[in-house]
Amino acid sequence: MQAGASSALLGACSPEVPKLAPGAAPQLTLPGGWVGASVARGHRLREGAPEGPALQGGPIRRCRVLIIGGGVAGLACARGLMQAGIDDFALLELEDQAGGNSRGHQMGGMACPLGAHYLPLPGPHAQAVSQLLEELGLSRQVMGRTVYEERHLCHSPQERLLYQGQWLEGLLPPAESAQAQAQYLKFAQAVAHAQQHLGFAIPSRSLPWRAEHAALDGQTFAHWLNRQGLQDPGLRWYLDYCCRDDFGADASTVSAWAGLHYFASRHGFHPPGWQDSAEREAVLTWPEGNAWLTRRMAQALGEHVHCGRTVLKVSPQRHEFHAQVWHESSQSPEQWRASALVMATPLFIAQRLLGEAAPPALHDATTQMAYAPWLVANLQVKGPLLQRQGARPAWDNVMYGAQSLGYVDAMHQSLVPQAGPTVLTAYWALPQARRAALYQQPWTFWLQQLLQQWGDAHPDLLQQLQRADLMRWGHAMSIPVPGLRGSPALAHLAESPNGIHFAHSDLAAYSVFEEAYNAGHRVATRLRSQLQGPARR
Repeated sequence: MQAGASSALLGACSPEVPKLAPGAAPQLTLPGGWVGASVARGHRLREGAPEGPALQGGPIRRCRVLIIGGGVAGLACARGLMQAGIDDFALLELEDQAGGNSRGHQMGGMACPLGAHYLPLPGPHAQAVSQLLEELGLSRQVMGRTVYEERHLCHSPQERLLYQGQWLEGLLPPAESAQAQAQYLKFAQAVAHAQQHLGFAIPSRSLPWRAEHAALDGQTFAHWLNRQGLQDPGLRWYLDYCCRDDFGADASTVSAWAGLHYFASRHGFHPPGWQDSAEREAVLTWPEGNAWLTRRMAQALGEHVHCGRTVLKVSPQRHEFHAQVWHESSQSPEQWRASALVMATPLFIAQRLLGEAAPPALHDATTQMAYAPWLVANLQVKGPLLQRQGARPAWDNVMYGAQSLGYVDAMHQSLVPQAGPTVLTAYWALPQARRAALYQQPWTFWLQQLLQQWGDAHPDLLQQLQRADLMRWGHAMSIPVPGLRGSPALAHLAESPNGIHFAHSDLAAYSVFEEAYNAGHRVATRLRSQLQGPARR
């Protein structure tokens, strides 16, 4: 993995580090830095293809299908082509490791995620993902029932919340009054009604888009909640948290369709006292997060995956597509030619690469879209942290009212009987207005921000901290703002206008593994039916 910044010491490490007092700004003297993505490559892509003979030179490489983008969607498309017997394809990836926002990292010999860190058990409409899990040995069929391998399911306890100085099981704050309890139950009823009468599923395009969906998509989730009289502070904090966790923005930014989709497409909403107060559904997770999945997908593709390739321009020609590419390790140009093109990149990147050749729907879609910047911080600690009273340490640990989303324990899935050294992966969905600061401020600034938030929960965190590796995602995920999911432009792009096949979770208006995988699988299925004759060798 390529580091985006130096990991040199900021100063001499001291064994005597003072405890971090609440609200205090720590003086950091420990190793760490930015990792996981090359800012220089991103700038090269953003600036576009320079003119001149240097870029026009280089070898010409040909393939039947060219896939640009090695995230989940691109890998899924390539996997589908290979399984269909179409092996004359190439996948070009900007970074040195495929996987998109499902990539992994290592600290102190321990695996940890750089992005997505879990996968909910797929529902009945996510058939392509279910097939993948079975092929990877994560599930099997027993007497017509899907059984998942226990060691890959999240171990108990799964979640806890620091609320009023005490750790509580689960993430839903307790209802502090009868009125609050009534609002919890009212929202549960609304979710159940949406599940039964409107229909929500993942992938979201598995079910017809109805006028009721469009009405929800046309307003913010916060507006819809206000109209329902759902204003309890505890409930609203929880719903904001859920939206920030899955969509990168709070209820005042995402659509009401997205807010209800979060619950109605999966596990529902089950507060205490609800008629079906079932526990939250299990999830699949690994120390390195969803990198466990993408690494296996990429390994199966072998030499078809070409990492360290910055695509600078894509030009549709009369009978083929031309791509101008910069080979990062050799610092030299390449020219790629293909009869079929798959743009498995975020849509704003596809717009930039295609330029004037982009279909009008792509321009329309990108003008509607907004992307959430994220900070992911992996904190290597020496041993167990001091704990406040209440529920014991869990896989996912969240602090009520904090700006960040909490942290997951990378060693929670290990079979080690006693707690010891581990990596805590903290997640923070930042407001869009802070994207520039994410790149301008040093990594120590952002680490200080996180440590200040968590000083009250773990006063010895700074003492235990050995190293901090931070990952910045400038455009981590599409935010399902009002009007985006129902956009005719997104629906049009999903049908491959101008012979260009688009495959990305952006087409679903929000970013989750299932949507990305389905987008790539769908394009592979379409290409399989379109490509006639034997694949070239």
